[in-house]
Amino acid sequence: QVQVVESGGGLVQVGGSQSVSCSVSASIFSINDMGWYRHAPGKQRDLVARITRGGITNYAYSVKGRFTIARDNARNTVTLQMSSLSPDETAVYYCYASANVWGELKEYWGQGTQVNVSS
Repeated sequence: QVQVVESGGGLVQVGGSQSVSCSVSASIFSINDMGWYRHAPGKQRDLVARITRGGITNYAYSVKGRFTIARDNARNTVTLQMSSLSPDETAVYYCYASANVWGELKEYWGQGTQVNVSS
């Protein structure tokens, strides 16, 4: 069984920086991809950044150069560092993880953490 728990988030000023992190508990399964998605009001849930077990990253175009994703495979954690934040990036940020369960890919989501970018 896999548990996904986010931490961080909250209020940040326009142009400011914030980090969100995620801890994934997978008793006997290996974690493959990890990442972050966000769901803004009136919008669909969109990719922010993903990282493979081998460290290959994939960023949404709008966050390239401003956000950095990293993971610790030993601890099954992933961290997203965000900078130069804009109000339209106010959203619930969700941690994502995939696991190989007896050869079958399973996907898991955290409960989401709110990030508010204010003026």
